[in-house]
Amino acid sequence: MCRLARETGFSVIDPVRWYSHLPPRWLLGVVMMMVRRSFRSLGRFLTCGVLSASAVWCGGELRADDALDAQIKAHLEAGEFGLAFEAAQVIPAGAGRDAALKGIAQAQAASGEVSAARQTLDSLSDRKVEAQEKVQLGGGSGADFTQLIALIEQETSGPWDADEPGTGTISEFESGVRVDPKGVLYRLTREEQTGRLAALGMKARTADINEDMSRASDLRMVSLTRLEAEVTRRMKAGEPVVESMQKLAGLSQIKFVFVDPATREIIIAGPAEGWKYDAAGVAVGSASGKPTLQLDDMVTLLRTFSPGARQMFGCSIDPNAAGLKAVKEFVSESQNSGPLPAGGAKTWAAKIGQKLGRQDITIYGVPTNSHVARVILEADYRMKLIGVGKLEGGSNIPDYFELTAKHPEFASSNLEALRWWLTMKYEAVLHSPDRTAFEIAGASVQCRSENQFLKENGERVVTGKAEPINEMFAKNFTEHYDELVAKDAVFGDLKSVFDMALVAALIEREDLDGKTGWDRGAFASGGTYKVTAYNVPKQVDTVVNHRVFNGRDVVVQVAGGVRADVASVVSDESLTRESATLTKPASSPVPTGRWWWDAK
Repeated sequence: MCRLARETGFSVIDPVRWYSHLPPRWLLGVVMMMVRRSFRSLGRFLTCGVLSASAVWCGGELRADDALDAQIKAHLEAGEFGLAFEAAQVIPAGAGRDAALKGIAQAQAASGEVSAARQTLDSLSDRKVEAQEKVQLGGGSGADFTQLIALIEQETSGPWDADEPGTGTISEFESGVRVDPKGVLYRLTREEQTGRLAALGMKARTADINEDMSRASDLRMVSLTRLEAEVTRRMKAGEPVVESMQKLAGLSQIKFVFVDPATREIIIAGPAEGWKYDAAGVAVGSASGKPTLQLDDMVTLLRTFSPGARQMFGCSIDPNAAGLKAVKEFVSESQNSGPLPAGGAKTWAAKIGQKLGRQDITIYGVPTNSHVARVILEADYRMKLIGVGKLEGGSNIPDYFELTAKHPEFASSNLEALRWWLTMKYEAVLHSPDRTAFEIAGASVQCRSENQFLKENGERVVTGKAEPINEMFAKNFTEHYDELVAKDAVFGDLKSVFDMALVAALIEREDLDGKTGWDRGAFASGGTYKVTAYNVPKQVDTVVNHRVFNGRDVVVQVAGGVRADVASVVSDESLTRESATLTKPASSPVPTGRWWWDAK
């Protein structure tokens, strides 16, 4: 890698399509590249994060000449919390050191680095025994890379065929992000979200549904065919599509799909309950807090997985050519200007983000203004924020930099490229002997990882292996994904999109609509039902983050887009198999025209 960096300098990874040859799946990619830079300060391991773009450099000789207290203050002002922490360790144990550490923790928390602040507080004297192991993890020697690694995301996902925009109305809710009139995506702060809801007079409330539907049910049936017929009737009569229809009778998950040729019905079934709206305006279960499935998403995915449609969708966030050129020129000029002064790392990292500018957003396979597009994009965006330490993933999902600091023994100088991606994780898709009942077993989300080798021309070569730290992050993300769902509804929404996409693909592959004589009516491609339209996101600002640890290298972490080819899951013979015991459960009497009911 050192030889490669010397010969090629700062190289940009070209967009690739290599993963189109991998087994089709949902993908969230992570890729990296290498450049070189040094700075002058205390010997530490400085970790920087750039959303959709990144860099790592080798530090040169480091030193500190100022008085200890002034030194700590200078590092805090520069955002070099790790350097400040190390300087505080020189103070004898006791009240003086604790005061300094508390100040550092406050600065970390104020900058959004909650996990790092927690680690700093763990080293206070009165918690020394409890936190000793954590402190030791932060005090080892960091990876002594000999080259600066710059990792700039170039994860594109193939040609883009956008569907025609719908003509529905914009939703009154913002689910954690907003898009301005120019198409720029922003993450809403909690204050912005809460303030907007308060202004609309829509604080958390119970949805307007009848008492029967609001009761929790382990297995609620929703007939897609009956629902479509009722939606069509209401639209023809000039009546609104009521909230209970929009929220699919409170379903939070789809566990079964049933076909009834006698009544010509396709039925989806799963747990359900009444719902309310959380602080971000997302409909969630009144008791469980899980996001409620949405009719708009079901219709969008039925249209995606329909005859003649693309049957694949996804998104990517990519730097544009002008930004990449500007970064390359800046790094070249910066190397010729000599080492950075103490406190200059934050400014240097910020300039990388400024030069790179806004990232281009690409959404394909689903309407760019649909809720499905918003969900996959927001989940991708938040995955990036967690990866670079800008969004708290929870104590069980430390970001890549935290893992590197805790496990320096696993850091490798051969690290040239990293990828993370999210896949649909299902234990099985079971079906009855007559293929009229299907069960989706063990639905979850899995994060996977891989290291890649970079050729001198920037081409990425698949290795099929992941280095330990890369693997740790993926393992933690997978094992604690439900914790993310509990913290952030968008990850629950992503899981719901997975479920509905699988059901839509199953209906298409098994020709369930053909078996029931259902032409999908208003829900078909070009049908009269119009899904809610949102502002179309086109760009997002580059997010830069940096941290300080023991060592002399700067690491920058990035994350990629989302890609879905769900039809491959239902055609996978290792997942789809027969179950002699799977049958349609008994249901209570259903009134004529009713489109939902609970199983006995």
